Amino acid sequence: MSKKENTAENNLENVEHALGRTERFIEENQKNITIIVLAIIIVVGGYWAYKKLYMEPRNAEAQQSIFHAQNYFSNDEFQTALDGDGMSPGFLELIDDYGNTQAGKLSKYYAGISYLHLGEFELAIDYLKDFKTDNEELGAIANGAIGDANVELGNQEEALKWYTRAIKSENEIAAPFYSLKKGILLEEMGNNSEALEAYQLIKDQYEDSSEARQIDKYITRVSL
Repeated sequence: MSKKENTAENNLENVEHALGRTERFIEENQKNITIIVLAIIIVVGGYWAYKKLYMEPRNAEAQQSIFHAQNYFSNDEFQTALDGDGMSPGFLELIDDYGNTQAGKLSKYYAGISYLHLGEFELAIDYLKDFKTDNEELGAIANGAIGDANVELGNQEEALKWYTRAIKSENEIAAPFYSLKKGILLEEMGNNSEALEAYQLIKDQYEDSSEARQIDKYITRVSL
């Protein structure tokens, strides 16, 4: 037998040996393997059922329910938006009943802004801090609103922190708006140099914003 034939035969024996070990492993662990496979099927199937049969109908139901509360909010009827009108739920009920849906999560934002308008600043902060979103602009506005609530409570340093978070979003609408607020607050605190930085940011990076159209007077004021 040639060396080449001998090598091929050895390789075949090695493959058969490996296959034999695999077969023995499967035979010896058949019960455990079956349990693992079933567990995977249950997890995948359970997630699909949870998403399709539970979450999607609840999302649709919550989306319909939030409509009336949003209308009250748009009309500045903030207390009714929070509490509901007796027939349709308000944001607080939506948070309790549909907290894990998109509408339920969005209700935390609406509740926070509503409490801000109603002068309930601590509650506004609580709900806005609990609000999580991937929407850049909405997230920036929520952070800025937390800053506003802290200003009302006299927590100036805390307000600056939240205004800075809103500005860091670099959103074309929210960033210049809260840069102006930050600058004005810094002025009130007697910190004209940092106020100038906030105003200059608007002039340099957001020249097309409505805030930029009036920013020169603010820059002049803190540069004197």
